[in-house]
Amino acid sequence: MAALNPAGRSAGLRPGQSLAGARALLPSLRTCPREPEAERQALERLCDWAARYSPWVALDEGPAVGGEAGLWLDVTGCAHLFGGEGQLLEDIWRRAAALGLTLRIGLADTPGAAWALARFSQSQVDRREEAGGPDIFRIEPGGQRDALASFPVAALRLESWQEELLLRFGLGRIGQLYELPPAGLEPRLGRGVKQRLDQALGLLEEPLSPRRSLAPFEERLVFGEAIAATEDLERAAERLVLVLCRRLRREGQGLRRLRLTAHRVDGSCGALTLGVSQATRDAGHLRRLLAPRIDAIDPGFGIEVMVLAADAAEPLDATQMSLTSAAAAKNAADLIDRLSNHLGEGCVFRLSPRSSHWPEAAQERRRPLPDAPGSDKTAAARQGADKQDWTPWKSRARPLRLLHEPEPIEALALLPDHPPARFTWRRQQHEVVRAEGPERILPEWWSLNRSKPLAGRDYFRVEDRQGRRFWLFRSAGRWYLHGLFG
Repeated sequence: MAALNPAGRSAGLRPGQSLAGARALLPSLRTCPREPEAERQALERLCDWAARYSPWVALDEGPAVGGEAGLWLDVTGCAHLFGGEGQLLEDIWRRAAALGLTLRIGLADTPGAAWALARFSQSQVDRREEAGGPDIFRIEPGGQRDALASFPVAALRLESWQEELLLRFGLGRIGQLYELPPAGLEPRLGRGVKQRLDQALGLLEEPLSPRRSLAPFEERLVFGEAIAATEDLERAAERLVLVLCRRLRREGQGLRRLRLTAHRVDGSCGALTLGVSQATRDAGHLRRLLAPRIDAIDPGFGIEVMVLAADAAEPLDATQMSLTSAAAAKNAADLIDRLSNHLGEGCVFRLSPRSSHWPEAAQERRRPLPDAPGSDKTAAARQGADKQDWTPWKSRARPLRLLHEPEPIEALALLPDHPPARFTWRRQQHEVVRAEGPERILPEWWSLNRSKPLAGRDYFRVEDRQGRRFWLFRSAGRWYLHGLFG
């Protein structure tokens, strides 16, 4: 068995016990299969919920004890937002209990000590059962050595074989390991025991990786009472934007992507993201982009915390330019940002030349506005554009509409090198009355595959009896339609 509810524990059952043994003790036992993937998803949702207390939240990937799962929260520098560490822990326990979750919380200077407190501390269990208080255990700063001395060695997050071997040596408590020399432990147990002990005592750093990458700049707003009105959400977002832009200005940075996250009272989250074409810290512009999208966040039963983060930021220095060019650049950037956030990311772009003979590959999509002047990306793009401006066919007459890929057609020509007299495209027959060509386009010599050389193309501009003009080509004995004029 992987886990038990309180009724099963009170009946004398324990996690890890075989199902047959459990049924012998409790014939009326009800079971359900374990679903690891569903458990993982539930923990990830809980991880997102806990981000209201700290941006540094991670899943506990260590060994499970009694079927219990855990989360890491680094609340350094966050406790004052909730009135202190005690109020923060009480708030976590109270809100989790409202969601139907049973928690044991450990707070210490080191992750190892906090992990041990949450799973092995027994000093307050009887008091909780009598008074209904929360399972919250704390170690005063610097007191982990004395506090952990009486804990079992299993509280060090050891491998099962290491724990069993220590018990065989008569070392069942963490305090018994304090005075043992490393030379006596490592040959038999490896370096893992000493490493875990030093991490728990704060003698060795233990890095934790948050589940979500940390935003370089983030601001949060905690409400005394949950809000749900659109006007309140807008005012809260405006306040966060102002605070974030002030911080960006002090740091000489500008954001490229903004994320607004709303934590609801039921533990779920709502979020929206928006991007800008150029790095900015203009609070007015960001407010105008956010305002029409606030309605996309469903407040549910109310929102308790809002977090505004700059997921992507880059240096933004003041640049000297004429008033006309400054206004034009700002207006263009503002327009592109509004269109991009209204139509969708990737729907606004500019076309740039590309070194290719084939018309369908002679241009590529790029960001609407170039990078900031003087950046490495700008210099590289300029050099690439200089190399690509030689495209040989760009000065020739070309159709207004170019198909994404040439489409095969059935065509009849009087002679092999002549334009078609008639052709059929998409089940419709066209009789050619005028034609110009051929214009030969050969494949790029630098991209030829020696084992399978590409054939050249002979292009013709033709007109049918209805006055419609087409761009056709013949390649390797087959005909294709590539574009439409007018």
